[in-house]
Amino acid sequence: MGQSASTAAISSRREFNHSQRYKSKSTAVISPMHADESSAELPDGTAYDYISNLPDECLACIFQSLSSGDRKRCSLVCRRWLRIEGQSRHRLSLNAQSELLPMIPSLFSRFDVVTKLALKCDRRSVSVGDDALILISQKCRNLTRLKLRACRELTDAGMSVFAKNCKGLKKLSCGSCTFGAKGMNAVLDNCSTLEELSVKRLRGITDGAAAEPIGPGVAASSLKTVCLKELYNGQCFGPLIIGAKNLRTLKLFRCSGDWDKLLQLVTDRVTSLVEIHLERIQVTDVGLAAISNCLDLEIMHLVKTPECTNLGLATVAERCKLLRKLHIDGWKANRIGDEGLIAVAKCCPNLQELVLIGVNPTRVSLEVLASNCQNLERLALCGSDTVGDVEISCIAAKCVALKKLCIKSCPVSDHGMEALAGGCPNLVKVKVKKCRAVTTEGADWLRARREYVVVNLDSGEAEHQDASDGGVQENGIEFPPQMVQPSVASSRNTRSTSFKTRLGLLSGRSLVACTLRRWSSGNSSSRNS
Repeated sequence: MGQSASTAAISSRREFNHSQRYKSKSTAVISPMHADESSAELPDGTAYDYISNLPDECLACIFQSLSSGDRKRCSLVCRRWLRIEGQSRHRLSLNAQSELLPMIPSLFSRFDVVTKLALKCDRRSVSVGDDALILISQKCRNLTRLKLRACRELTDAGMSVFAKNCKGLKKLSCGSCTFGAKGMNAVLDNCSTLEELSVKRLRGITDGAAAEPIGPGVAASSLKTVCLKELYNGQCFGPLIIGAKNLRTLKLFRCSGDWDKLLQLVTDRVTSLVEIHLERIQVTDVGLAAISNCLDLEIMHLVKTPECTNLGLATVAERCKLLRKLHIDGWKANRIGDEGLIAVAKCCPNLQELVLIGVNPTRVSLEVLASNCQNLERLALCGSDTVGDVEISCIAAKCVALKKLCIKSCPVSDHGMEALAGGCPNLVKVKVKKCRAVTTEGADWLRARREYVVVNLDSGEAEHQDASDGGVQENGIEFPPQMVQPSVASSRNTRSTSFKTRLGLLSGRSLVACTLRRWSSGNSSSRNS
């Protein structure tokens, strides 16, 4: 008993001393003007520098919590801060103009632990070449991520040397570069831990059928994500995709050629895919039938693929029962509608997110979706001629789990808003855009009835031409960014929203884009930015 009491007393004194010491130091650091004169000043009258007692590791942790601009300012305080800031910076983005070459040795002597590097050059400027990339690879052998933008002076030779020096690379993203298949194959042959590969407008592989095949290489076994954008001959990556046995995400955007055959070869050998994005590529129901072999598929985006029909979507739904997120931009081709959506509703009960753009569902399919997909939390209906008050009323009555709803360019009126006021008990946000029959009074009434629901209304009066020209599909809808970020001005002050609309500041678009759109509207030409 006595020993326990003694131990408790010692522990109590230690905790008291520790708390007093913590309070004294905290007060001195945060507001030294209120600190005791005897502890805040030295005998000669100078202020005591408490930060100088912080270990380098603690100061580095503080720097890592700051923004890039604040870190730069901190590095100017003293030599010690300059050194610690450089030694604790793992991410670096550089203007990759040719003038960078002579500064590379000093730069990477200061930033000697960089693992994530971005080299971006202006399109009108001359970029760094092979010499710079090789020098960087010699200074940063621990590099794990590299992003190259508009580095047009890089060649296959430079990429080959880089790949041999930085074998621990895990992520490579390159856009508007001019090296070709040999440089890409060098990366795949040397970087055995590569997990993500993103290629956009790689200008060195435009030789048509004569293009050298890319992959698979040693990286195929570790590769998990492949993203190809705007490639004239993207199918030369076929060997890589087919050989990536552990591939989980495949994204194909605006790549020319017939992709049905390649998708058949891919899905015969790669069955681990859980996410597929197809946008503006030549694919038909044959390709969708091939995708249906990916039984673990959870996320699928079909954007502006007009040859895909209800039959192909139904085939995917019947076999990919784990589907959670489905985005369809039908491009108003009317090839996908109630039949395909009903198949999804019956076969994919785990569906949580559904985005329909340029698709015309009716109450028939929406009612089945609402009844069977009890986990549906996010729904977007854009540019649909068949979604009116009746359909919104059906959603309000049936979609019990719905949290976020986006309606854009649909014939919905205030009656639809009234239906939402009494349904969807878990609703947290409603975004209505370019639905002319929905008035400010209707939105205000919904806000008054559902005070915990964020209601964003944009009548689109200044941009009415966009809706009629099919502009609703320009940017599509992405969850959660568009649905999560609240717009206080539009939900609380409609006059402010209208004023911003007239100024062309709506939706975060730039003044130049708005001006061009106005010119385009004035000339009665369609917008398709």
